[in-house]
Amino acid sequence: MKKIVCVTACPTGIAHTYMAAEMLENAGKSLGVSIKCETNGSIGVENRLTEKDIEESIGVIIAADIRVEKKRFQGKPLIEVPIYKGIQEAYKLVQTILDGHVKKYVHDED
Repeated sequence: MKKIVCVTACPTGIAHTYMAAEMLENAGKSLGVSIKCETNGSIGVENRLTEKDIEESIGVIIAADIRVEKKRFQGKPLIEVPIYKGIQEAYKLVQTILDGHVKKYVHDED
């Protein structure tokens, strides 16, 4: 089964973080894809993505309104959107990764 990893996060880290994670997981189920969501909520990071999770994934979705460390996603197809799109457009985001229309992330050393 194909796997996509996600990170959801919002400034308050209460409702939207978990709503986006749930919507992305549901979209994955309906499209036959395994989704693992790391949430960066009010109680900190939960369900942290491992190197193995990232390595096994076909792409990454970041739905966040706060800064997320992206270096670990080097070379992976990556979509980054505001948190509301993770809620309202979850199916579209997952389908876009499946369709392969996403640029691979290149980490620029600052």
